[in-house]
Amino acid sequence: MQEKTVSEAINYRRSVRVYDSEKPIDSNIVKKCLEQASLAPTSSNMQLWEFIHITNKETIAKIAPMCFNQNAAKTAQELVVFVVRKDLWRKRAKANLSMLDKMFGKNNPKSEQKSREKVARNYYGKIIPFAYFDFFGIVGFFKYLMILITGLFKPMYREVRNSDMRIVAHKTCGLAAQTFMLSMAAENYDTCPIEGSDTWRVKRLLNIPRSAEINMIVSCGIRKPEGIYGERFRIPFEEIYKVI
Repeated sequence: MQEKTVSEAINYRRSVRVYDSEKPIDSNIVKKCLEQASLAPTSSNMQLWEFIHITNKETIAKIAPMCFNQNAAKTAQELVVFVVRKDLWRKRAKANLSMLDKMFGKNNPKSEQKSREKVARNYYGKIIPFAYFDFFGIVGFFKYLMILITGLFKPMYREVRNSDMRIVAHKTCGLAAQTFMLSMAAENYDTCPIEGSDTWRVKRLLNIPRSAEINMIVSCGIRKPEGIYGERFRIPFEEIYKVI
């Protein structure tokens, strides 16, 4: 079957709650869709995410009760757990600095660095640590006070506390999850984002570090007609659209 266009995939995608057990899906295609998900927009190119692709039926059967036995989990052919790895910010910043070494060369004297290189190295070497580093919320509180005072005189980036950066990481992981679901729809595969789950138990089962957080679990398969619960409902576009 031919792949769908972006518009076709958006319209085709539904949150499917019941999958056809007699129609398996190709794990390689799911993996390809996850590779496409890794191209989603990500704040500061930090890529603070991991994708756990579950194909083992026994593991899926163990996770289903942790998702409160929702049909979307019980009947899934495969699952993908989108994990937020804010705890890896140092490693990801270092990876970006290594990319700059490849782009511009390593150990260039500041006097020889172009403006773009100086800005980028300063960003990942100083600004990112300033934004992400915290110690039991204490550092974040003082950063917030400093920004609050400075912001009285000029526009400032305000989200510098630990809770703020956690939201940033979850937002970008959500963008990856949405990209994945649309990529799956383009392949004529179905998905459902599962919010309701005991994330602590899922983390223990999958050996996910305590410092990481689950953004969402996405079930995968091919829909049964009864797997879509009714017509798609959306608030009238005129109520949510504003043009200035």
